[in-house]
Amino acid sequence: MDEAKLRTVAQLQEFLNATQEINFTGAPGDGDHQRYEHISRVLKRFAYSALGKSERGVVLAYLRRTSGYSRAQLTRLVARWQSNRLAQEPLAKRYGKPAMPFVRKYTAADVALLVEMDRANEDVCGPAIVHLLHRAFVVYGDRRYERLSKLSVSHLYNLRKTGGYRVLRSHFTKTRAVCNPIGVRKAPRPNGRAGWVRIDSVHQGDLDGMKGVYHITCVDAVSQWQVQACVQGISEAFLLPVLEMVIDQFPFQIEGFHSDNGSEYINHKVAKMLEKLRIEQTKSRSRNSNDNALAESKNASVVRKHMGYSHIPQKYAKPINAFYQEVFNNWLNLHRPCLFATEVVSDKGKIKKVYKHKDAKTPLECLVLLNEAALVTFKSATMLGRLLDKAKERTDLQAAQEMQKAKTDLFALFNKTGLKSRT
Repeated sequence: MDEAKLRTVAQLQEFLNATQEINFTGAPGDGDHQRYEHISRVLKRFAYSALGKSERGVVLAYLRRTSGYSRAQLTRLVARWQSNRLAQEPLAKRYGKPAMPFVRKYTAADVALLVEMDRANEDVCGPAIVHLLHRAFVVYGDRRYERLSKLSVSHLYNLRKTGGYRVLRSHFTKTRAVCNPIGVRKAPRPNGRAGWVRIDSVHQGDLDGMKGVYHITCVDAVSQWQVQACVQGISEAFLLPVLEMVIDQFPFQIEGFHSDNGSEYINHKVAKMLEKLRIEQTKSRSRNSNDNALAESKNASVVRKHMGYSHIPQKYAKPINAFYQEVFNNWLNLHRPCLFATEVVSDKGKIKKVYKHKDAKTPLECLVLLNEAALVTFKSATMLGRLLDKAKERTDLQAAQEMQKAKTDLFALFNKTGLKSRT
């Protein structure tokens, strides 16, 4: 752009109105020098000192847009140009690269010695390390520490922040895979058949160092038939009898048992029990958070919703388990609707799961449909009929009211001892 054709302030104003932004480019390493010359030419061409206040504002706005300098920096340069004009001195940079760079006092070898001292003493405080560096040279005569013997505590921390120090101190250890032969590390594939259950544990909080009860959530991957249980602890003495009871409560044959990698399920006692029942044991894979997602979602939508988050002492595990077996599980499976996903294939071939209102049904209703398609194996020929008769004994509303009353009585038992529970 030949900006020398702009001779009047009115032309500058028109230029500002017609343009948005301009990037000033010059020779590499010489950008500031060319900007200074441009500022001097414009100020001289428009006789800046003789202009009025409004006209000066237009000139300064023009220089800000064409030079790229900030308003404060441009104001300083204009003031210096006016003082230099009287002395007939050109506008030039007053700073530059120092002729002699600062001499580095502590070398890379000194940093390596500091790293060695810090690592050996496990990063004790700065004054202690400085004292050890001083003793290494003065007391033990190690000349490698001559410069470090005069290191100040404040500069010690500066050296610890340098890139060279951090590179030498960084140590990475690869995650070692857990080679546990118990269970198969894979996602269960029921292929639309009932009998592949997923299990997870939920802790009911700590209070003053005392553990609370543990809820066991076991749910079928296809029918969403769910069995809840409660134990005092997740050791083998408490967990094994409850697991046998949970498996026995399912009305159909269990073919697969899937859990996360917690030791409460991945152990030889549980593996022996499942092998005796001819049930395949699988466990979640690394970096595949959806392998046990169904059980974890039931923890939130069922356990936390009805049992809350507050601490419940372990001594109440037995009444909670009785509430689950006698009332809660029947309501869950016979009267509480669940949403079942429908797989839809998009135009791009991607499978997406959607939840339609018409797909809401109870786990028992789902078992009826699976039985018609021969996708479930009941433990007895009369099992489905007995479940249907039991579901007709009371309406969904009556079953829910009965469950709420039993839950209220259960929490009243907790509150007798001053326990503040939240539902």
